[in-house]
Amino acid sequence: MSIAEYQSQLADNTSSSKRAGGLFDTVDARAGLAGSNKMEILLFSLGTPETFGINVFKVKEVCRAIAITKTPNMPVGVEGIVSLRGHILPVLTLAKFIGLDGETSSVQSTMMVAEYSRHILGFLVHDVDRIIRVDWDKVRPAGDLFSGNKDMITAITELPDGKLVSILDVEQVLASAFGEDVVGSVDKIENGHELCIFFVDDSAVARKKITEVLDKMGVKNLQANNGREGWERLKGLADTAQGNGMSLHDQIQVVLVDAEMPVMDGYVLTQHIKADKRFDGIPVVMHSSLSSDANRDMGKRVGVDYYVPKFDAAMLSNTLRPLLV
Repeated sequence: MSIAEYQSQLADNTSSSKRAGGLFDTVDARAGLAGSNKMEILLFSLGTPETFGINVFKVKEVCRAIAITKTPNMPVGVEGIVSLRGHILPVLTLAKFIGLDGETSSVQSTMMVAEYSRHILGFLVHDVDRIIRVDWDKVRPAGDLFSGNKDMITAITELPDGKLVSILDVEQVLASAFGEDVVGSVDKIENGHELCIFFVDDSAVARKKITEVLDKMGVKNLQANNGREGWERLKGLADTAQGNGMSLHDQIQVVLVDAEMPVMDGYVLTQHIKADKRFDGIPVVMHSSLSSDANRDMGKRVGVDYYVPKFDAAMLSNTLRPLLV
């Protein structure tokens, strides 16, 4: 279903659509954000004083909450499943799931349908508000400001009126609700101990999984938690290699980057890498939960060489393997 059709559904199906109108009708403009170090987030509420946000690219649709089929033995906050346009979706009441006041659960009348790493799930929320565009350097890692389970919040940003927005960590929500994907058998690379991948990801869940895959491949790794930290470390390695008269490619064979990260995103990080001749011959692989064609196009615009959706251990290892031998 097209983005324009989603917008039409919004107008028909949810009272929030008047403020969220045009929610998904400017994909081309959003794709043009690549390299601008900006993101767009959809603001929503859970019936509490806090304001929450989610990356627009993760939202497929917003509609009224529909009848839920209850399922037994599910974690707190996972209400059951729904059938929506040919998909069976698990549905979570976010207020319960992230540890807010349970009394708010009765007013969660809107459902955001989110797509993450080829998983589709529904989030019950109180209301959606509007889309805002923010600079990644104005987004900071989440601290202790949130009153619920802070593990479910990946970052914090501030609105012009000073109100804070807690940005939802969809990756952590999925892992907490349904368990982390198990990294299966991954073949070792011959002489892998002589090879090194530098990867950058702000998600602790993702860093753990990536490290597990690389360990099974027998490949060394260096890592950073956001694009700016990654770029500073990469520049330092390049400076050292240059000072020693060495090629940086002898030390790092691949750079693996997430797309959305606080402070500096993966698109800007890729631009910096591609603009520096010292990184010539070192491919950049984008490893992101934003797996739509639009996001792939955004990566291509800034010079990403390969794109791998999160999280498929076999696909990740199969993409990296030919770049390391």
